[in-house]
Amino acid sequence: MAATQLLFILVQISIITAIINTTSGSATLPKFPAILVFGDSTVDTGNNNFVTPTVVRADHLPYGQDFPGRVPTGRFSNGKLIPDFLAGYLGIKDVVPPYLDPKLSNNDLQTGVCFASAGSGYDDLTTAVTGAITFSKQLDNFKEYIGRLEGVVGVEQAKKIISEALVILSAGTNDFILNFYNIPTRREQFNNISAYQDFLQTALQNYIKELYNQGCRQMVVAGLPPIGCLPIQVTARFNNPFDRKYCLEDQNSDSQAYNQKLVKLLTTLQGTLPGSRIIYADVYETVIDMVNNPQKYGFTETKRGCCGTGFLEVAGLCNSITPTCGSESQFLFWDCIHPSEATYQNLAKYVESKILSYNSTG
Repeated sequence: MAATQLLFILVQISIITAIINTTSGSATLPKFPAILVFGDSTVDTGNNNFVTPTVVRADHLPYGQDFPGRVPTGRFSNGKLIPDFLAGYLGIKDVVPPYLDPKLSNNDLQTGVCFASAGSGYDDLTTAVTGAITFSKQLDNFKEYIGRLEGVVGVEQAKKIISEALVILSAGTNDFILNFYNIPTRREQFNNISAYQDFLQTALQNYIKELYNQGCRQMVVAGLPPIGCLPIQVTARFNNPFDRKYCLEDQNSDSQAYNQKLVKLLTTLQGTLPGSRIIYADVYETVIDMVNNPQKYGFTETKRGCCGTGFLEVAGLCNSITPTCGSESQFLFWDCIHPSEATYQNLAKYVESKILSYNSTG
């Protein structure tokens, strides 16, 4: 009798466990063993700390004041960036380390690193102004990383990790600000901005193909934000940015046109790269919704950054003696260019939803 009761209880436990696993499994995130990040300051988790020529650094307070341990890690925000949040949401790791960190561990190699560099862009000429790591060099570093990873886990396991890793690409804003709008280097070369957009997307296409050739299959590519809403851009246009009541519509229209082209490009690329899954992240619509409906996100200020006046301060001008707003979670921008941690978290949730949606329908 006791044996029968025990068997009955064990069967019940097995059924309940199966039900729990089934229901929870339908809501779990896709499993990525690693996260690999390429791009500019929106995703650079600290590589520029180890780049000698560049002055584009965030390795000082108040950057990082809300990061765990109140550490200025080189991230251009008061806290975490999108890759950090995504890595946490996906159960990979709490934060994504920069590849150039000499203290990088073998476990970090296996779960992913960041190759991005603040001040970089798809146009390698952009780094002539900033001294950052070019996108081409980021890919060279990635190839070096593959060799290091193979040394830790073996060739076959390295291939598996890379093919299943989530790859993030986020760049383009610096190209327009530094080469077209504020410094007309490319504007003098290209007849119009549409031609420069095509130039950038040809470069991006080649980068994606190279990542694919190196074994990457699952990629998220961010579009441009509403560049005309960046405080630095409004400051460059108007004598008194405090009177600002709107974004620069011409630059926002340029961002939208670029993004429309990007959607078509990524669709075409996925169709020509067997086994690839390329997700477009519509950063523009998400950020513009924050600008137009700040209360929905808990924001009270969307026109200037939290650091200093919020119109000019970035990198070295946003430093330990620069006053901050004291309510950074209510500010869309942290400095005159970069979003606050609160904004990045909202964007990360959006990207997470895109990944989930694609996983269920793609």
